[in-house]
Amino acid sequence: MDWWAIVVAVILGIVEGLTEFAPVSSTGHMIIVDDLWLKSKELFNPDVANTFKIVVQLGSILAVVVVFKERLINLVNVNKQPKAGAPVLKWQLVAAGLIPAVILGFLFEDFIDEHLFSIETVLIGLIGGSFLMIAADILHKKGSRVTHTVDQITYRQALLMGLFQCIALWPGFSRSGSTISGGVILGLSHRASADFTFIMAVPIMLGASGLSLVKNWSYLSVDALPFFIAGFISAFLFALLSIRFFLAMISRIKLIPFAIYRLVLSGILIYIVYF
Repeated sequence: MDWWAIVVAVILGIVEGLTEFAPVSSTGHMIIVDDLWLKSKELFNPDVANTFKIVVQLGSILAVVVVFKERLINLVNVNKQPKAGAPVLKWQLVAAGLIPAVILGFLFEDFIDEHLFSIETVLIGLIGGSFLMIAADILHKKGSRVTHTVDQITYRQALLMGLFQCIALWPGFSRSGSTISGGVILGLSHRASADFTFIMAVPIMLGASGLSLVKNWSYLSVDALPFFIAGFISAFLFALLSIRFFLAMISRIKLIPFAIYRLVLSGILIYIVYF
């Protein structure tokens, strides 16, 4: 393996890490670096290159686990008793938010893979998601009725956020963009929406990526191991930076700046593909 393979792995890992959990569409950004993605398929066979995509996604998921480790530990520690009268996020609420996307994803996975991964559909998702985020900021409720922390989320809000998450089954909409927008529309603060979105992402993405990795385990060859490791580490580190930055900024800048960025990205993609 030459040094170029490591460079490709690091760049693809950076793109994955920076965009997987920010509301900007990782799919749209991967199209921009598609030449590098194709290059990885020249360096290795297509099955190895596709397995690499699963590995770097696991790096991004690990970053969420690190950021929310205390929350996740509390979710699985069913015997821990909360303070008297204090609301606390329960695993049942997370499950309620996951149910819609799990069901629809299972039913329509093949259809999505076969029909919804074209540049045209991704552009629709990018632009449509931008308007959803703008609408969320405009419709956002203010005042004492806002759900300020993730511990105050109700089952109704969790389930409805799960339905908004289903929109992201259309490539380009962005899982975090759709779900955070849904939470904001439902009366959650931007930070509470983001926290719940990232927490929900761990089981659903870990399950999907873990299953895919098991199916592709035979392609984790020794020759390609440095390629996988470089991508995993870069995805983890840059996802960690991206998540921490986003959570620190979301309450101040809201969603509209990200929506504007997505519209600019759409213009760039249109120029790259059609001109």
